[in-house]
Amino acid sequence: MPHLDLAWRPNSQGHVRIGIVVPRFGESAVARNRLRRRLREILRRDLVRTLPPVDLVVRSKQSAYSARFAALRAELTGAAGRIPA
Repeated sequence: MPHLDLAWRPNSQGHVRIGIVVPRFGESAVARNRLRRRLREILRRDLVRTLPPVDLVVRSKQSAYSARFAALRAELTGAAGRIPA
């Protein structure tokens, strides 16, 4: 994906667990926290209830800092839809 990397593995907890990784890439703490909040909101609003019990790691790429919220949302929801149940 152009802005994000996803990795997942089934877990035995019975619910989804999510980790968000936002590398520095020379950006300020304000920009990193804004991107982290955007990704967390997309996951909370759209994906947590629909995902199977997996451990999901979302890692942002440098291009994610300049991406629009709608683009991040479309990319993340499209990729999460391919996670097998």
